[in-house]
Amino acid sequence: MRLIVFFDLPTKTKKDRKVYTVFRKKLMENGFFMLQYSVYCRICKGVQLSKKYIEYVKKVTPSKGNIRILQVTDKQFSSMELIVGVKTNEEKLIKGQMIMEF
Repeated sequence: MRLIVFFDLPTKTKKDRKVYTVFRKKLMENGFFMLQYSVYCRICKGVQLSKKYIEYVKKVTPSKGNIRILQVTDKQFSSMELIVGVKTNEEKLIKGQMIMEF
């Protein structure tokens, strides 16, 4: 299962940029990796763990901006097409490994 966080946060003022940076760092400290700018992804082993991280993101969400979370299965995630650009190192690594859950 994958959690994908999409966000647009204001960056006009120094305070806004600080809030943006703190939010982004909190995502990365909790296992999210950058898929592309303002789109972060995390692998979760099952629905319970994904719910935990959804609650975490809600907890650290800034008061301004726009943040969305999408929960998708590994199969749905792997069917995503890359039209322009290159896959991130994390995507390449994950694609090369077989992840099994019991």
